[in-house]
Amino acid sequence: MSEPRILVLDEGTTSTRAMLYAPDGRRLGMAQAELAQHYPQPGWVEHDAAEIWEKSLACARDMVALAGGADHVAAIGITNQRETVVAWDRRTGEPLAPAIVWQDRRTADHCAALRQAGEEDAIQRRTGLVLDPYFSATKMRWLLDHAPAVAAAGDALAFGTVESWLVWKLTGGLHVSDASNASRTQLMALDGTEWDRGLCDLFGVPPRALPEICDNIGAFGETRAEWFGRPIAIRGLMGDQQAATIGQGCLTPGDAKATLGTGAFVLANMGSNVPVSRHRLLGTLLCRLPGETSYALEGSLFVAGSLIQWLRDELGLIATAEETEALARSMPDSGGVTMLPALAGLGAPHWRAEAKGMIHGLTLGTKRAHIVRAALESLSHQLHDLSGAFAADGVPWRVLRVDGGMSANDWIAQDLADILNLPVDRPADVETTAKGAAMLAAVGGGLFPSLREAASAMGAGTRRFAPALPGDRRAARLEGWRTLLAVSAFSPV
Repeated sequence: MSEPRILVLDEGTTSTRAMLYAPDGRRLGMAQAELAQHYPQPGWVEHDAAEIWEKSLACARDMVALAGGADHVAAIGITNQRETVVAWDRRTGEPLAPAIVWQDRRTADHCAALRQAGEEDAIQRRTGLVLDPYFSATKMRWLLDHAPAVAAAGDALAFGTVESWLVWKLTGGLHVSDASNASRTQLMALDGTEWDRGLCDLFGVPPRALPEICDNIGAFGETRAEWFGRPIAIRGLMGDQQAATIGQGCLTPGDAKATLGTGAFVLANMGSNVPVSRHRLLGTLLCRLPGETSYALEGSLFVAGSLIQWLRDELGLIATAEETEALARSMPDSGGVTMLPALAGLGAPHWRAEAKGMIHGLTLGTKRAHIVRAALESLSHQLHDLSGAFAADGVPWRVLRVDGGMSANDWIAQDLADILNLPVDRPADVETTAKGAAMLAAVGGGLFPSLREAASAMGAGTRRFAPALPGDRRAARLEGWRTLLAVSAFSPV
């Protein structure tokens, strides 16, 4: 084999991608296909799992061809949208119902009933997660209660998050879930290694339908020869936000990153300390290797890039996401317009599943650019709320490392530095989710002995954005945000 290549499948919310990497971290190519978003009822978000598989396979084949064939691919790493639930038939390998996406809010009443029954504190102590439709367990129960084919499947039923689904299809029947994804289901205790029987009973999910939980680096079978001409080993699995944390080189306790994709997700490395939040943040498993488990404190925002997509596709205010930067720069401020981007409820630290989006402060003088700028500003406002919660939990951000598609916008990166009042670092390659999966696969494939050595070899330079906004203007922005929260029918925590 010539210089080995690493193939990454990065299965996101709005698209699926395959990327090809060299061992020095260079991204050699990318194939991408958009995924259809289905909204059958208000608050419901679904994907077609068959479409996810077919488009992931097509993109992967393009990258294997770019590598010169399967003989030149040392290993595959997979990273995925977390919490999304797929149900399929073990006998046929076909989906039994539409996949319920992490953004979906249909189980809000189930979560509220568990909360009213006094279960939330115990669930958060065991899993690190608050009761919210975001997580997988109530989605699985909903499918059992409302999807006839799922209810009738019996022992043939297989549940999994998206990495489980892709591994099953690639290998022809291996049913596994890596520990980072398993920790997001609310069915695994944060300090555990297997599915928790008590949690499965509480949520009404049969353990026999769940995959085997495995480490993030290991031997996860090989692809069927028919997919790429010969088998390729799968060696790394990790949820997208944990993978971005690894890809950003956040390997030391206290390191923090924010991925600005469909949603926005901040993770701070907590090392071997199991995180306990008193300010509505999440404890999550960061990475599990043989004999070594690391954890993270997480704040999750449900709407970030999807807000820009909404401005484009539903309101028609922009033609492309890229033009938002020029529009934001065309105005000295938002003209008094503020936006609450609660299009899928509000995530951390508020956790208001019932919240709805708002645009406040419109006048006859409001222009398109004001609304677009207010949308971008709302990201900084939400992240400022998160920064306060992290600090109150004893993990203040010293520097925030940003990645994901929205971070490529220089205006956004600078606005974050201004409102957070701290340096913001952006890597040369903002696709750090895929980079993290490549690092895992490179270690699993024997190209590096450890993640630290992989990070050192595969890392890239960064650009720093320093705070520059005068204090009075920063204070005025934050006061406008607090006013918006006050008029949006709930009191901020």
